[in-house]
Amino acid sequence: QVQLVESGGGLVQAGDSLRLSCATSGRIFSAVTMGWFRQAPGKEREFVAAIRWIGGTTSYADSVKGRFTISRDNTRTMLCLQMNSLKPEDTAVYYCATSTAGWGFQRPNAFNSWGQGTQVTVSS
Repeated sequence: QVQLVESGGGLVQAGDSLRLSCATSGRIFSAVTMGWFRQAPGKEREFVAAIRWIGGTTSYADSVKGRFTISRDNTRTMLCLQMNSLKPEDTAVYYCATSTAGWGFQRPNAFNSWGQGTQVTVSS
């Protein structure tokens, strides 16, 4: 079992930055990939970014590429998402998740464990 706890969300203005964190515990070493997803009201949960625990390979959704950076520490106890140049369309609940399925998956059902989410609101 993996436990994930997100923090760092808040209300910011367009153009501002936020840094989200996800504290991990439990059987985290079984995870191959860690990722961030988001879900806006009335919309489906969508992929934001992912990082491979071994090697640190990253992938990003086109909508955040160049603005967001995913990172993790080598002890696998912390996952972060640095969000710069935020836009109102980035407003959503952000979730961190782990996957034991391997690398390259971006669909939510490929991820096994989820945090409770943290709200990010970007005003125009």
